[in-house]
Amino acid sequence: MAGTDFEEARKKAEALRREIDEHNYRYHVLDQPEIDDYAFDMLMRDLINLEETYPELRPPDSPSLRVGGEPLKAFSTLEHRVPMLGLDNAFSEEEIKDFDARVRKLSGLEIIDYFCEMKFDGLAVSLRYEDGLFISGSTRGDGFTGEDITGNLRTIRQIPLKLEEPLTLELRGEVYINKKDFIKMNRDREEQGQTIFANPRNAAAGSVRQLDPRLAATRPLRIFIYGLGEHGLKVSTQAELLDYIAGLRLPVNDNRAICRGTEAVWNYCLRWQEERSNLPYDIDGVVIKVNDLALQKILGNTARSPRWAVAFKYAPEEKMSRVLDIIVNVGRTGAITPVALLEPVALSGTIVQRASLHNEDLVREKGIMIGDMVVVRKAGEIIPEIIRVAENLRTGKEQEFNMPRHCPSCGSDTVRLSGEAALRCLNLSCPAQLVEKLVHFASRKAMDIEGMGPSVAELLYHHNLVRDVGDLYYLNSGQLAELPRMAEKSAENLINSLEKSKGNPLRRLLFGLGIRFVGEKASRLLAEHFGELKAIGEAGLEEITEIDEIGPKIAEAVVSFFKMAETGLVLEKLEKAGVNFTEPTPEKTNSELTGKVFVFSGSLERFRRDQAASLVEDKGAKVSSSVSSKTDYLVAGDEPGSKLTKARELGVAVIDENQFIKMLNL
Repeated sequence: MAGTDFEEARKKAEALRREIDEHNYRYHVLDQPEIDDYAFDMLMRDLINLEETYPELRPPDSPSLRVGGEPLKAFSTLEHRVPMLGLDNAFSEEEIKDFDARVRKLSGLEIIDYFCEMKFDGLAVSLRYEDGLFISGSTRGDGFTGEDITGNLRTIRQIPLKLEEPLTLELRGEVYINKKDFIKMNRDREEQGQTIFANPRNAAAGSVRQLDPRLAATRPLRIFIYGLGEHGLKVSTQAELLDYIAGLRLPVNDNRAICRGTEAVWNYCLRWQEERSNLPYDIDGVVIKVNDLALQKILGNTARSPRWAVAFKYAPEEKMSRVLDIIVNVGRTGAITPVALLEPVALSGTIVQRASLHNEDLVREKGIMIGDMVVVRKAGEIIPEIIRVAENLRTGKEQEFNMPRHCPSCGSDTVRLSGEAALRCLNLSCPAQLVEKLVHFASRKAMDIEGMGPSVAELLYHHNLVRDVGDLYYLNSGQLAELPRMAEKSAENLINSLEKSKGNPLRRLLFGLGIRFVGEKASRLLAEHFGELKAIGEAGLEEITEIDEIGPKIAEAVVSFFKMAETGLVLEKLEKAGVNFTEPTPEKTNSELTGKVFVFSGSLERFRRDQAASLVEDKGAKVSSSVSSKTDYLVAGDEPGSKLTKARELGVAVIDENQFIKMLNL
């Protein structure tokens, strides 16, 4: 390793880390981003490439470590050096006055200054820093020991991996999920047939306690810091403490105030009871603390809670409404969701007229009928939900609801696949799903149709040029050139790309058709086993499940897909257009590659990674994402990273792009 190269890499890595940390702070703490997501991703990629080339340059506080480590088999425990006690609750102004009376009696003071802040509805955690470095984090647990969730907390970009000062202390905070992020996350889960979260708190708690940090990294987790455990800071009040924490570039909530006496405290509670629906996050009350830290110490704690703090809890708002009707919506992946239409009711700051019923099982479980009087509330103060039916108010005129046997968007038969709660429409031509299907069909790992992004798909759909993916191959450049924002050259390029895509192997077509549960790997296994599309369409459940790694869930989805008459119409269009329906067999002239395992690392000049992988798979080889003793060849492009080091350690043959091209006789 040349000393000059290493020193340049070290300086560049340090500069990148400083820049990434600054952008993380501006985006996740200040909510004032200066660059877009793509520019940020490029900075992160440059840093990861440098650290993979020179692993010794990766410090424990590198932002590259936020992506999540390997899954844990179980959580270990961490001891809290200062116990994380719970708070006593108050539910009325009178109970707040009782708390104040106790504090005044114990302190001997006539009037007390209280520090009031939001009571966030999330999961309490403790973060430990030593000499400014984040070294561990845990849940509250029993107050004395908690679960070690360090790996998951590292994925939260609001948490600095290194403080502005070399402090040793324990921070206390609340992990939560914003309302908008929660709605989007649940919508995506429902579309994918997954169980939805009941509220943001459950979602945050479940995400933080994942054994696989990589899964936690995909969840929109945030944190507010509200206090300290063990520390050596010289501050005299709770307000000063929070100001100091904010100065360390940690996320602290702005809606905090010093309130003198119970009247000011009660006004603060009432204000946020009215305004909490406007907050971007959930609160379920207000935390009231004695502001003077010295007085906090004098007041002390009981066995389970501090005497100097109390939590005022808001009662969940519930109201009665009538179910006027139950309709169904068709989502972008074909999931059919029942929705209750309600008599308008004011609830938590908004007028509620709809409530998702999620799936048929929930409707049956709660016994909801059209015409029922029901109790409604907002789950986590966000999503309207029906809590229960007021059966005593039934008149006998209520009507039972049944899920449709046909898709309300296209009329196709609906299907409920095993293991799923959702009813689905599998029709390739369903208008409710068409734009998403077009984009997926044209994606790189599917048919790789350049110039066919979401905006073009929207144009084709809204101008009635396509009703399914088969129609793409009957477009002409004249039609495309007439579309808004579509230049003549762009139209020609898209037509050329469509023509080129006709020669793709069957596995790409299968993946592009978007069959439920059939991803890249399953598409390749099916294509290689059957060789042609017709054989897959004629296969039964038993024959498909005989394929190694293909289970009954995938097999059922495949059989259901090919049974549909609409599928046959689309495939007929594709076949007449000249789209390839077969999978190439390994070339016998290159049979020495059959069964060989390739790994690709770094960027290649002539191919994208997926294109290079397809080339070797066409010749009977296999492609892996990681280097092991079973790897036969590592194809090393520019900046190959740590895979190159491991390949050399294991004695794996390393070849460059030119050698790879010669090996494949290209």
